[in-house]
Amino acid sequence: MRVGIIGAGIVGVTTAWELASDGHEVTVVEQRHGVAEETSFANAGVVAPGYVTPWASPGMPAKVLRQMLWGNHAAVRVHRRLDASVRQWLWRWWRACRTDTYLANRRRMQRLALFSRDRLRALTAQLELNYERSTGYLVLLRGPREVAAAQHSLEVLRELGIAFNWVDADQCRAAEPSLCTTTPLMAAVHLTSDEVGNCRQFAHLLRQQADKRGVQFLFGTRVRAIEPGRAPLLHLDEAPSSGALPSRLRAPDSRTPARLEFDAVVVCAAMGSRDLLSGLGLRLPIIAVHGYSVSAPLRPGDGALGPSSGVMDERYKVAITRLGQRVRVAGSAEIGARADAVDPRALATLYKVLDDWYPGCADLAQAQSWKGARPMLPDGPPVIGASPAAGVWLNLGHGSSGWALACGSARLLADALGAREPSVCIDGLGWERIAR
Repeated sequence: MRVGIIGAGIVGVTTAWELASDGHEVTVVEQRHGVAEETSFANAGVVAPGYVTPWASPGMPAKVLRQMLWGNHAAVRVHRRLDASVRQWLWRWWRACRTDTYLANRRRMQRLALFSRDRLRALTAQLELNYERSTGYLVLLRGPREVAAAQHSLEVLRELGIAFNWVDADQCRAAEPSLCTTTPLMAAVHLTSDEVGNCRQFAHLLRQQADKRGVQFLFGTRVRAIEPGRAPLLHLDEAPSSGALPSRLRAPDSRTPARLEFDAVVVCAAMGSRDLLSGLGLRLPIIAVHGYSVSAPLRPGDGALGPSSGVMDERYKVAITRLGQRVRVAGSAEIGARADAVDPRALATLYKVLDDWYPGCADLAQAQSWKGARPMLPDGPPVIGASPAAGVWLNLGHGSSGWALACGSARLLADALGAREPSVCIDGLGWERIAR
């Protein structure tokens, strides 16, 4: 089959690889000028299946309200002026916080996360992908409140059979020797088999492998509309240069078309998916929940500076990860904010948490900050599979877990498009879940 993919983030690139591996002729259309330029650009890089859970959970609305009272160091901020789509999303999110809905969605996400982690490791080994990665993840619990709240997470880890150790402060600092000794620390959850990896590096390396499989990438090309049908069309803002197109997509008279015909189209366009599907009469309840990160080179030293892998400050919901000779601090969740509006309070929290745990480890004069849009559905899991529109398939809505879910989601999409038995249960991951 000739398959067109819209979007070259981590989900689009992994989907392209899996489809090409199945023998399809794949073309990826991306409005940016490279892979992983938006949501996948500078995320924390954590792959921890046990902590991949729906944001919509019992008690979460009250937690969000309490967080908003924290002022400068709130982990969640909801802006006062919200448009109708965000208000509708919040209503659906609130309804999805019911215990039965949460438990069903948590099972779906964690089943997918475990499969995705295994698929990520298999691809890394099979293709000998050499990207920045390390093993081990510590969830830091500053005081009694965090220790009490962590008990539920421990039950989930036990249910999933995920290896972890409950460690005291001394054991925690033995696992992460550079942790500051003066910052209060009561205990930690040590996830010895979880990992940290550079999502953007992985995407670039996998793109190179996809090139070798014949995948064609059309960068700097924006899809204006999708025309569904037995041979769906992608209408482009303007025609790409003739040399950029494979011969199978060129017009018979050698002109370069401003529309491309495929046997199937897969939408992996993150926030761009909403408008594209709206043009098909499909209402996608997705919003951007913005997150922040700061990346800086580690100061030259004896190699022990900064984290050896990754840690999560449970109080502030901030992750600190090591990516080669750099440290990355990531966190915050903004609802209703403009993409181009940077909140200095969010960045201040990242710097504070880094200084709390690894003071002086990084050359902050060379720090680079980033704000990215996480494409979130109100109830948590992504949507993977066929849409109601003929010839149009979906792999989107992974929220803040795109890196942790991408490889598994791509394999499931390829299985569905090829009418094969799915590698794991896909119950509740289809369009019908969000169309209710």
